[in-house]
Amino acid sequence: MAHDHHHHDTHDSAHEQGHGHGHGHGHGHTHDHADIDWAEMAPHLEAQAELYTPLYRQALGWLAREVTDPGLVVDVGSGPGVVSCLFAETFPGARVVAADGAGPLLERARARAGRLGFADRFGTLAGDLPGALSELDYPADLMWASQSLHHLPDQRAALAALGGHLAPGGTLAILEGGLPARFLPRDLGIGRPRLQARIRAVEEDAFTEMRADLPDSVAEAEDWPAMLTAAGLKHTGTRSFLLDLPAPLSDAAREYVTTSLSRLRERIGERLDAEDRATLDRLLDPADEAGVLRRQDVFVLVAHTVYTAVRPV
Repeated sequence: MAHDHHHHDTHDSAHEQGHGHGHGHGHGHTHDHADIDWAEMAPHLEAQAELYTPLYRQALGWLAREVTDPGLVVDVGSGPGVVSCLFAETFPGARVVAADGAGPLLERARARAGRLGFADRFGTLAGDLPGALSELDYPADLMWASQSLHHLPDQRAALAALGGHLAPGGTLAILEGGLPARFLPRDLGIGRPRLQARIRAVEEDAFTEMRADLPDSVAEAEDWPAMLTAAGLKHTGTRSFLLDLPAPLSDAAREYVTTSLSRLRERIGERLDAEDRATLDRLLDPADEAGVLRRQDVFVLVAHTVYTAVRPV
């Protein structure tokens, strides 16, 4: 899971925009993250995770009712540590470890923890995941993996590996699926209506190709409770959480939408027809009155789903 740094949209628009946790989540689904400049990407991942903080707070509030007083919390594929620090805030008695394959992102995580006053109980773990988790000093009471598992060829084996680093009775929480982010009304007043629906269809095809192209990829029905059970864990809950940022957007949210659409243009633009490409280019033109930086009907609406399971005692 090494390069899945990012807490972002379904199928990673996280990484693109962020991972996208994202991340690390890249989604043209060029999932060769070896050539990504994580130091350059870090501010974008951080900004996206901060924008999504209301959603993460809801999810962590739910987890806090399920998991009481964990001693060790591990954020697998932590990226720049925004969510890791939310765990430190939510569980003031816990030690938190941010684990990721990208050193520059972990540097941001350590700095963030220091600024927020968590340095004395905050650690980082660098290396390919889940293998690097063998370096943990003791098993985790709570483990979080956000949009990273779908980058791995054998998701069931990955779940089993994560479960192996839980203490008996410990909880694994995975964020996968949900509903993709929507930014645009059905009819933009330019181009053909339903632009974002067509973009999403292309993204889904690209994601399917990404999964198929992973070395030793194992096809799996995306039934996460069944996969958790097959990995030897006991599924305990499923819940979805909403991020609803209505129009007109803040500058930060508008920048997120612009970055997201820009990455989509780079990643899958050539798969769109000429009219849709032209519409997308107008949306990204800062001088165009119909562009996302100027129009007043842009919004952010997304749902993320979290599945929990415990390691049998």
